[in-house]
Amino acid sequence: MFESLGERLQNALSKIKGTGKITENNISDMMREIRLALLEADVNYVVVKEFTNKVKEKALGEEVQRSLKPGEVFVKIVKDELTALLGGEQEDLNLVGNPAILMLVGLQGSGKTTQIGKLSNLLRKKHAKRPLLVACDVYRPAAIDQLKQIGKQLNIEVYEEGKKDPVEIAKNAINYAKENKYDYVLIDTAGRLHIDEELMDELERIRTSVKPQEILLVIDSMMGQDAINVIEGFNNKLPLTGVILTKLDGDTRGGVALSVRHLTNVPIKFVGTSEKMDGLDTFDPERMAGRILGMGDIVSLVEKVQSEIDEKEAEKAAKKMQNGKFDLEDFLSQMKQIKKLGPLENLIKLIPGASKMGLNNVHIDPKQLSHIEAIIQSMTPSERKNPDIIKASRKTRIAKGCGLSVQEVNKLLTQFDQMKKMMKQISNGNMRMPF
Repeated sequence: MFESLGERLQNALSKIKGTGKITENNISDMMREIRLALLEADVNYVVVKEFTNKVKEKALGEEVQRSLKPGEVFVKIVKDELTALLGGEQEDLNLVGNPAILMLVGLQGSGKTTQIGKLSNLLRKKHAKRPLLVACDVYRPAAIDQLKQIGKQLNIEVYEEGKKDPVEIAKNAINYAKENKYDYVLIDTAGRLHIDEELMDELERIRTSVKPQEILLVIDSMMGQDAINVIEGFNNKLPLTGVILTKLDGDTRGGVALSVRHLTNVPIKFVGTSEKMDGLDTFDPERMAGRILGMGDIVSLVEKVQSEIDEKEAEKAAKKMQNGKFDLEDFLSQMKQIKKLGPLENLIKLIPGASKMGLNNVHIDPKQLSHIEAIIQSMTPSERKNPDIIKASRKTRIAKGCGLSVQEVNKLLTQFDQMKKMMKQISNGNMRMPF
């Protein structure tokens, strides 16, 4: 997300990092580039004007003039103002309630039903508590079936009463959740093609009836600045507590994310990062500002690894590597763990300095990982434990078994052998690390 904007801003800032003195002239040139980058990313004009004025005013202040490294101070000013623009501090969900009730609203086609599945999955993983999904979209064809399918995929129960009154369904669902000791209730409401009185009246009646702790608006970031009008339209009728911004992983310029809080005062609480059920991240303004400016987001990377990787399995694999006993069975197990983290190129972008190393546009073909899995799974247990026994006839059999070429089998075995040698050198202290 924000690749194009981030690249433009980083290029602009790189010109001033080594500057010994900041003047009105070089600041003006810099701010012109930053202004253009923001406008081209579809950031609201008023927001761009206020942002650039604040940065310029602080950059020409006495603190920067007296600094030994004014260029670095300027970059910090840009990051701080970008953080403020994105909302300042991360706003957590209000989950106080027994059960805590979350109501998701949005226009038809915003991806609301999918996001309710992602959010329930995230809450379950993060808090280890039980969510209940409630089907209150009784108008859109197949909306209830879609939610039930998502519930089945995630093994999360869905409460539904068919095409009855959504207000009654919501009330009954809360009673059911209390009786069955569910911790969270997530209500999927009906959307419309546009905001109308009928839609808002129904949402208001559900809100008054169940009194949710959170009312989250799901909105498609591809809408651009129209999203601001939608947020204001909903917020004028319902007290929104936050926004879930979807499709930030797509071909979007991202300007709406930089305009939402400033123009509507409604915080962004989550962003959609992929179409998968784990493709929803909490929105942290400071971390996002760092990512936009190419500073990475190592905290998010560590959190993601901790949430998905089995710590005991990782320790076991590390010990085997150190002892030189790491085999293809272990390699396959580690690959499956890594796949849980999502697309590897998304993880690479979280590494500080990734853009400078040219890693922002790296594409890792998931088919290659699938090929490796297929090759190893076509081996016998003894071959996985001792790859040295795999000679010509065995390679031919393995290749036929996985539908790939002998060359690909050879390539995997060679790479695995090189990796083992490297690990042995590191554990013996005979290899100098490049840092």
